[in-house]
Order: sequence, then C-alpha cells, then structure tokens
Amino acid sequence: MNDSEPVFFEKNRVFRVYLGGKLFDQFLGDGSEDGNYPEEWVASAVKALNKNQSSEKEGVSKVIGGPYFDELLAERPEEMLGGKNSMGILVKYLDSAIRLPAQAHPDKAFSRIHFQSEYGKEECWIVLATRPGACIYYGFQDGVTKEKLKEAIKQCEIDRTAFEKLLVRYEVNPGDVVFIPAKVAHAIGAGCLILEVQEPTDFTIQPERWCGDYRLSDFEMYLGLDPKVALDCFSFDPPKTVKLKAKTLKESDGVRLEQLIGEEQTNSFCVNRIQISGGQYVMPRAAAVYCVTNGNGKVQGENYQKMLRQGDYFFLPASAAGKFNLSGEKLTVVECYS
Repeated sequence: MNDSEPVFFEKNRVFRVYLGGKLFDQFLGDGSEDGNYPEEWVASAVKALNKNQSSEKEGVSKVIGGPYFDELLAERPEEMLGGKNSMGILVKYLDSAIRLPAQAHPDKAFSRIHFQSEYGKEECWIVLATRPGACIYYGFQDGVTKEKLKEAIKQCEIDRTAFEKLLVRYEVNPGDVVFIPAKVAHAIGAGCLILEVQEPTDFTIQPERWCGDYRLSDFEMYLGLDPKVALDCFSFDPPKTVKLKAKTLKESDGVRLEQLIGEEQTNSFCVNRIQISGGQYVMPRAAAVYCVTNGNGKVQGENYQKMLRQGDYFFLPASAAGKFNLSGEKLTVVECYS
C-alpha cells in the first residue's frame, strides 16, 4: 500500500449486547437485519472491551489488502500520524433497535487513575436516520442525587425502567447533533442510526442490570471497578445545550464547510461536515477520518481516483494532507480529527 494515499478498510462489525443494525440496510444496502452486531467501527485502532472476545483484535479495523490498523500506525507513525502518539479518536456507525443501558463515561482524570489511560470518553452523535419514535436520553431530571441513583440501580433488578425515569428524554431527527461530555448520564433510545465520534476508548459505566432481555454482569456494568468508585463517573450538574447548531466556516464554489464540534465543546476532537454541490474540497487535515453520510462522489489526487458512495469511509494519512480532494454533485462527508 502507498503511505501517501487514502486508506480503506474491510467491514468491521463489532459485537454488542444490544440489538440493532437493520437501518444499515437502507444506509449501506447490505441486507442487514437486527442482531448483536449493530456497530461498524470506522478506521479503528481500538480494541472492544467485550466479555467474550471473538479475537484479540476485536474492534480493530483491517486495511484492505494490508495489516490491522493499529499495526500500521505503530509501524509508520510519522507517515500515518505525523508524529502523534495516537489518532486520538474512535469513529463508529451504530444502529439501536432498543434503548441502550443508561450510562456515563469517565473523564481523562478518572481514566488516568483507574484505567491507566490518557483518554476518557467524551463523544458526539450525528443522527443519520431514525425509526418511528426515535429518541435519546440526556442528563438527569431536576433533583436527582447520588442517593436516588443508587436506589434506582437497586430497583433496576426488578423494574427495568427505574433508571430511565431519572433521565430527560428528547425526540431526535436526522441531522441532529449532540455532544456528550464526560460524566453526563445518557442513553441512546430505540430507533437511532448514528455516526458517533469519541475519544479512543471503550470505557462505559452502565449500572443498569438489563439491556433489553440481556442481563449484564457486574464487569459489564462497572469494568471491574468497585461500584462506589464507578459511580463517581456520574455528574449531577444540569446539562448544557443538548442539540447543537452547525457553524458555517466557509461557503463558496459549490462547497459548504460546517463545524459540528469544535473548541467550544471540547479539546478532545473536532468534527466538520462538508456539503459538496459541484465543487471540490481539498482535505487539509493530517490523520483524519472521512465518512460519506449522503450521496455519491469521488476522492482524487495525482494519479489517483476512487469512487465514493453513502456509508463509505477512509483514513487520510498525515503524509497525504492537502494532496487529495473530494468532489460530487450532492455529496455530504463528515471530517473527524483530533
């Protein structure tokens, strides 16, 4: 493979205990049905923290005709990452047929102490498609305390809605953008096809006992931590703005560049949306992930051209920044980088 060309990957579906995946069929046209492989991990160098792993590389993407992505980054850090230690992000497509367990993620400080990691798990969601009644849960209701949380966790054994009752429910539609800071209680509701961008970990504290009809183990709930310690991942402060508005950065010559997630939300990663109508967008970012969320087009550079369609994604190495462009008539691409 050429170090200075976009990197494409084999299909990378990851096992989860929740059901979903059917909306991949209309998005990708791949015949998917609801099952336990509801997530596609995109250009991933991160291993999934599943109780029964299918392989030691579960979650890590495999380059088409090449090695696993984590191995490629380790072998060629300067060409791939421009000297950085890590990509700094994990990107996923996911489709939920049921409400996921209520959860929160650690911040960097918590991860350093308890997981020996420099990354927490701030994340954002871009809603791509929905089923009827699609929703999310974001933040605790007014007046929820740690004691009420502990009581709901006990009640979850017999009342599967006990934790859900503590959260605020929001309906969602395609195009909605949500940022979830570390420690904010949240859950993806049934019926959401989402592009998720996050810090590069699989750290989730989810103290509900049930995920649909699946009974979570203590490890799946608390990742081996003492529950009293794990619950420090939850913040009880009122949440900030839930749905974000895109900020136009540039619009000219058939290209509109919008910022979805920037420094106002986090210093962990950035997410832009590129809408192309007959123009060309030169990809300037070193070590960035590009996901086609609508339409068809192509990526091209000197002596290189590859057609793109909805659902495709690729990694642009640092050595290729500024050397390739995107074009199309009605093409939407999400650009993710740290």
